[in-house]
Amino acid sequence: MPGYDSFDTDLQTNRHASTDADARPRIHPIQPGDTDPFAPAGEDDVDDTRKKDQERPSLIWEITETLVLALLIFVAVRSVVLNFRVDGLSMEPSLDTGQMLLVNRQMYFNFDANDVLNIVPFVEREGENVFYLLHPPQRGDIVVFSPPVGNASKPYIKRIIGLPGETITIHDGGVYVDGARLDEPYLQGTSTSWPNGDPNREVVVPEDHLFVLGDNRNNSTDSRSFGAISNDSLIGKAWISYWPSTVAGILGTPDYER
Repeated sequence: MPGYDSFDTDLQTNRHASTDADARPRIHPIQPGDTDPFAPAGEDDVDDTRKKDQERPSLIWEITETLVLALLIFVAVRSVVLNFRVDGLSMEPSLDTGQMLLVNRQMYFNFDANDVLNIVPFVEREGENVFYLLHPPQRGDIVVFSPPVGNASKPYIKRIIGLPGETITIHDGGVYVDGARLDEPYLQGTSTSWPNGDPNREVVVPEDHLFVLGDNRNNSTDSRSFGAISNDSLIGKAWISYWPSTVAGILGTPDYER
């Protein structure tokens, strides 16, 4: 029927128009907080990359500073304290073989005060005026020193018995300093004698030298054999025993009654 065809055509046209309208993209206003669609792509990524590039040199610098600081601390500690392992029986019963010690390398640090004062213009001082920052070598100190004989490679460890200018004699099983017998309780009754058994032998300790003996007098190569040692050969004073833990502690200097 002609009337119905015209009505159907209009209805279809309206339907198509409605569908086309629904298919068109709708534009919504940008709300606060929304990402701007027209902003250049990748700005946030560029900022993150720049931050990482700035942080990387800072991290490398911090690591370098830490390593340099650790190295300086290590060198400083090594200049003051040295690990030493007792090797041998010469210091028994005071020290056993294998015992681990800390040696204070700066205990006997000294300088000539006259050398310092001579820096001042028009002031001249002759001779030496040696000043010890802590104290000079003392009788009874256990010291570590460079090998006094050419065929030895390891440092020696002994006890200071005689000081510069003193006369040392050994007889009747004991050590005499300037004629007075030295009381040595750490020997636990062990007697002392010269290697050749000569009771009339005496030694005058030279200037800047020390007469040293091992505590195990019957099994020690010391100043009775190689003579007094030079102060310059001293490596340091045996300061602390830390291994084994059963004998850990500070190594003191005995008080002698003469």
